[in-house]
Amino acid sequence: MNIPAAERPSVLFVCVHNAGRSQMAAAFLTHLAGDRVQVRSAGSAPADTVNPAVVRAMSEVGVDISAEVPKVLTVEAVQASDVVITMGCGDTCPVFPGKRYLDWELPDPAGQGVEAVRPIRDEIEKRVRGLLDEIAPAE
Repeated sequence: MNIPAAERPSVLFVCVHNAGRSQMAAAFLTHLAGDRVQVRSAGSAPADTVNPAVVRAMSEVGVDISAEVPKVLTVEAVQASDVVITMGCGDTCPVFPGKRYLDWELPDPAGQGVEAVRPIRDEIEKRVRGLLDEIAPAE
C-alpha cells in the first residue's frame, strides 16, 4: 500500500544533538511504519556524528542507523510536520500554533555506554509503537 505523501501523517523528533534519542525514535518509526508515516529528526545544536553506543544498541534490535547524520532543526521541518516530539530540548524548540506537541522525557544517552542506552532504546520503541497505533494504525 503506497500512501501519497500529502496524506501521510508527518512526525518530527527533536532533541538537542540529534545524535541519540531523536535518531532512535525516527529509526523505529521508519522501521515500523514503512511508508505509512513521513519521519524527520533534528537537533537544536546537532552533534557531528550519531552516538556510537546508540548505533550499536539499535543494531542489536535489527535497525541500522550507522549511515545517519545529525541534522539541524529548521523552522521548515517543524512547519511541515503534523506531530512534533521533543526530547529534552526545553525552550530551544520552536512552537507553532496548530501543531501537536508531545514532550517525551527520557534520559540523555550522551556519554553513556551501550548498557545505559538499551533501556532508553526500549522505552523509545514502546512510545513509538503507541504513537504509530494512534496516528497510522495498520489496516
